[in-house]
Amino acid sequence: MKIYTKTGDKGTTSLVGGTRVSKADQLLNAYGTVDEFNAQVGVLIAMDPQEFLTDIQRQLFVVGGMLATPPEKWEKFWKDSDIQGFIDKVEAMIDEMTAELPPFKGFILPQGNAMIAQAHVCRTVCRRAERETVGLFQTNEAYEIPMKLLNRLSDFFFTLARFYHKKMNIDETCW
Repeated sequence: MKIYTKTGDKGTTSLVGGTRVSKADQLLNAYGTVDEFNAQVGVLIAMDPQEFLTDIQRQLFVVGGMLATPPEKWEKFWKDSDIQGFIDKVEAMIDEMTAELPPFKGFILPQGNAMIAQAHVCRTVCRRAERETVGLFQTNEAYEIPMKLLNRLSDFFFTLARFYHKKMNIDETCW
């Protein structure tokens, strides 16, 4: 099978289910950024191969797939997805890390070492994906659950960066 199909040569692409849309459509911005976020998580995994980060990647594939599917077809393609259950796991991980951290005192510069900085890159790309999904939510409330997961994941990566500081005994640099 060839990797190129030439079906997008005129600036359109197909959503799950066959609907064609412009490659400039807000949906593509949102799921393209989710894909970019997923790749950034992969860079972090290369530095810290923890299983939960791979679980996040799997959920990001689900979110990207949902964003690439018209909401009226989600039941057909994504009915077995338990995003809320995963949000609960993310919150538990945040709580577990936070219990070991000093109180948060203000803005922290995204630095310390490559792993800490990469956690912050994940956080910022996640925030962009969230903003783009908020734009979709404003026209269709079905996008609430992927938007909620992205919101929680940005909190997770912020907390993870702080956790790396503590774990590696690297002082946080406050603004």
